[in-house]
Amino acid sequence: MIFLPSDDAVVLVQAGSGEAWPCRAVPASLASCITMLSLPKRGKGDSVSGSRSGTTGRHSHPSGVQGIGRRDVECQRRIGAAREEFAAGADTVCGVRPGILLSWYRCRDVYGVDPGLAAAPGAAGRSDHSLLHDIIFTQLGGAAATAAHRTDMRHCVIAVTDGDGRILASWGPRRILRHGTETSLAPRFAWSEESTGTNGMGTALEQRGAMLVRGAEHWCEGFQDGYCAGVAINDPVSRKPLAALNVSAWQQEPAESTAGWLSRTATAMEADLRERAVKSAADLVSAFAGVESTAPGAVMAVDTAGKLVMANAAARRLLGMPVAGPALHPEDRQGLEIPAFVRTIGEAVRRAQRDPGWSGATELVIAEAADAVQVEVDPVYRDNEVVGMLLIGSGSPCGEPLDDIPEGKRATFPPRIAAMRENSLVLLSPNEIRYAEADSHTVWLVSDQGRLRAASRTLERAEQELLSFGFLRVHRRFLVNVGRIREMDQGFKGGLTLTTDHRGHETIPVSRRHAARLRRALGL
Repeated sequence: MIFLPSDDAVVLVQAGSGEAWPCRAVPASLASCITMLSLPKRGKGDSVSGSRSGTTGRHSHPSGVQGIGRRDVECQRRIGAAREEFAAGADTVCGVRPGILLSWYRCRDVYGVDPGLAAAPGAAGRSDHSLLHDIIFTQLGGAAATAAHRTDMRHCVIAVTDGDGRILASWGPRRILRHGTETSLAPRFAWSEESTGTNGMGTALEQRGAMLVRGAEHWCEGFQDGYCAGVAINDPVSRKPLAALNVSAWQQEPAESTAGWLSRTATAMEADLRERAVKSAADLVSAFAGVESTAPGAVMAVDTAGKLVMANAAARRLLGMPVAGPALHPEDRQGLEIPAFVRTIGEAVRRAQRDPGWSGATELVIAEAADAVQVEVDPVYRDNEVVGMLLIGSGSPCGEPLDDIPEGKRATFPPRIAAMRENSLVLLSPNEIRYAEADSHTVWLVSDQGRLRAASRTLERAEQELLSFGFLRVHRRFLVNVGRIREMDQGFKGGLTLTTDHRGHETIPVSRRHAARLRRALGL
């Protein structure tokens, strides 16, 4: 398969058949299994067998342009020395950007990536890509193939990865692509941070916004003659990355315009995903209304991440939740603190996607309920894609049992929690943290060393890291260290607030749905 530019679109041509499709009409079944190649016009100094020059780094410099300057070389030398200190065990180093320092911390203390790694490993073959993923990969491929012909991108490799950092396709001049293959910057190689350390696409999958990684900032020695900029495309429902777009060059940074192009592309795609998520929620609410009027018990509608979109009065009583309208926008939806619930919904989505006639049954262990609640699990579809589940209370539910679902790979976390104070990395002992607070897209750790920005992207991620250290979710925006609670007060209208053992007056609200669990944790 070959991507070729036409007057108003990027066209995919099947070799040998002459059959062609505009990029937006590429069959989704082909999107994640084809190798795509951009064929730019040849210009002066851009022949297929063109010479390579500027060999000042580990690999020859294929772009034929001047490399980095003397001042940049000195800066890179200082960063390289700082990386060696950090890899040797130092927690405080100077002259390193905060995002890079956090990435180094993950490489060293969370993932254990070898800093001497010389090449990216091969990517695992299996995946759970859905039709939505295929559409996203195809759209990104169209954007990348078009950008590869821009003058400011002619010395770069543009790559698209899935949410696990596996390169699916790459674009650029032939000799640049060939150099990318020699350095494993090509399809079928793994560039997640866990596999390959700090790099543009892998680190973008770990944190928000476009990420530029310069030379010695790469964690692994084998990639330190490269410069790369990447951005992730995040699912607004699950908040997990679906894909990444990356631009790489050797011995020089990508053009200044690259970051803007990456950000605009990601913003446009995420806006489309948000619009789709709202429409999908409306379909869930419609399906809910069709069932709720005749159902004798609890009825809930949840999205594919297991977050609540709509619940009837019986379900809200079970969950201890106040009366609320439909949560159409992803940021308005709440997770349900039911053991293994997210894993159960994820398995239901996978089964329903494979079999459109599927329905299931399971039981929900709800803290506020005396007994487990038996429910039917019915999928809701939009454009042949599962967008959520209806959970319908029943004394004898019908459907395939959703029992004994394996947990999969359990995440492991180091005994210290990473946070940032301005440009400095701070590694906290969990007992130093009194509580964590989510504020928009930032998580703050309120600790004995002050209010620090957490390395975690979401409060859910922080909860996973802190759960085994005695932390408890008490509010949609707060996690509290149970061992640091000094008082629990009941307000005039029955609302609870917590006071920590800090010498100042520090209070944390407790939502009604978390109150029973908190009382049990405190032995009350």
